[in-house]
Amino acid sequence: MRLSREALDVFAFAADRTVFGIGDLAATGLGADDAERAVKELVELRLLCHAEGAPDRFAVVPPRVAAGRLLRPMERRIQHQQEEIERFRWMFDALLPAYESSRAGSSAAAPVELVTDLRLVQEVIEELTATCREEVLTAQPGGGRRPESLQAAQERDRRMLARGVAMRTLYQHPARYHQPTIDHVQAVTGLGAEVRTQSEGFCRMLIFDQHTALLGVPDDPLAALLVREPHLIHSMRVFFDCAWRGASPFPLTFDAASAVRISGEIQEAIVAMLSEGLEDKSIARRLGMSVRSCQRHVAEVMKALGAKSRFQAGFLIGQSRGDTGDETQPGSGCRVLASAGPSGARRRG
Repeated sequence: MRLSREALDVFAFAADRTVFGIGDLAATGLGADDAERAVKELVELRLLCHAEGAPDRFAVVPPRVAAGRLLRPMERRIQHQQEEIERFRWMFDALLPAYESSRAGSSAAAPVELVTDLRLVQEVIEELTATCREEVLTAQPGGGRRPESLQAAQERDRRMLARGVAMRTLYQHPARYHQPTIDHVQAVTGLGAEVRTQSEGFCRMLIFDQHTALLGVPDDPLAALLVREPHLIHSMRVFFDCAWRGASPFPLTFDAASAVRISGEIQEAIVAMLSEGLEDKSIARRLGMSVRSCQRHVAEVMKALGAKSRFQAGFLIGQSRGDTGDETQPGSGCRVLASAGPSGARRRG
């Protein structure tokens, strides 16, 4: 906080006098309104006080005296707050042995814990982030993330990367077209993180230093499973590494060839799901995209197949796969689209 120029002029004027009235301030060149505002400012800071026996006149107060009058109540409040903080700290510290004893027992008996409160989930993530020392693996399905989530994650990621923690993150392909996610990826990869994307959905997970993990809970975005069981965490890591090897690096600049390839991967996945009889909503959820975007891709697949209905598309896909005798080999979706005729070949070519 700084004094206004007018208040400084009034204080200098007052310092040369025993008492003065607002009318006397005309000598400083200030107008009546400016003079009143300056006097009010100085009175609030205890640098001026009403002269004894003359309420319409003022006297200057030495700055050190004014500081004591103004700051002493603040200091008392701060001291009171510090005493309150210490009392609360002592109370919580006294509860710590009982909590740690209980957690030690529950950890041995319950290596997987369901956490249903979002705030507690966030606190667990903060704690694991602060103690992580070697590696964090993250799988974030569902396309682009909310900007506020990305902002919070970016600060946590920055602190971990500054400590030398290795970081790998998996998204689904639609995240490539979400600007807040693109900005976040540019920031963390600039600090050393690695980010890739793939088409098919996966479970939301975070794995810290191969000893603690969080798993998303289906149909409940506010909850998470806290996992400490070593064998389960090992399996989660094997799954992540498998998905990572099949994923594509997140592009930091637009690449037409990469965009065409990714669109082809998405359509291959749609071909497989159409053959399973899945509806657009289910397909969209598994691919991490909006229903409208999914419907647009489905329409392109049906056009490539020459199908006039979803039923006919499913039939043609099944027939084509039956002809090739291969329903599970990766890339079979390419052969299905390619075998649909010239339009399909052009789309894939």
